[in-house]
Amino acid sequence: MNHGPTDAREFLRSFLRHYARQSDRQVIFFPASVTLAAMVDGLKDRLDIRLGVQNIHWEDKGAFTGEISAAMARDAGAHYVLVGHSERRHVFGETDEETQRKVAACFRARMAPILCVGETLEQREAGETEAVVLRQLRAGLAGSDASQIALAYIAYEPVWAIGTGKNATPDDASRVHRVIRAELRTLSPDKYLAIPILYGGSVNRGNAAPLLAAQEVDGVLVGGASLDAEAWSAIVRA
Repeated sequence: MNHGPTDAREFLRSFLRHYARQSDRQVIFFPASVTLAAMVDGLKDRLDIRLGVQNIHWEDKGAFTGEISAAMARDAGAHYVLVGHSERRHVFGETDEETQRKVAACFRARMAPILCVGETLEQREAGETEAVVLRQLRAGLAGSDASQIALAYIAYEPVWAIGTGKNATPDDASRVHRVIRAELRTLSPDKYLAIPILYGGSVNRGNAAPLLAAQEVDGVLVGGASLDAEAWSAIVRA
């Protein structure tokens, strides 16, 4: 919940001064929904940068005041949706069942879900990391067929590392990403290697490069460090 349209326009102008077009990476912004139109306008000459939304409702339309559907987000210019972000799960009480319904809504609207999975500190210390991640992954993708799953992204974001200044080491991230990749192999046998697995959790300009260099880490999902245009551009260039 940062950057309304006015601040976003200034942020984008600054970011684009620091970030030249690069063909070997994908960059996606996830602005607040009220800021999406301003970002679409600001990026009309930069088709190398895509846009997503932070949340959707699982229904296509109806009496759900305050919500937006996947189809509405796509019509407004978004192509990606964050689903099951840790704040949605742990602040707003979003359940595994709800993440599944939102993933299905993304596929109906021809949008790519970025399904977020990750354990709390208590679960980590209890040795439950793999069980939690696999439960959330299987639940979120339940009912989707292999061809749909091939269009998804997965983001491993350990809850204990989000906004805390702590982050998983590259080895920690690789270990969990390998578990995710193995499960994706059973869910989408022909396309599992092409499904991006991102790491999110206190990513910053200092640790982005070693995390991106880690085995099975295909990208990063960045929170607070993306709010500063110069710092964010440094991460994107890593």
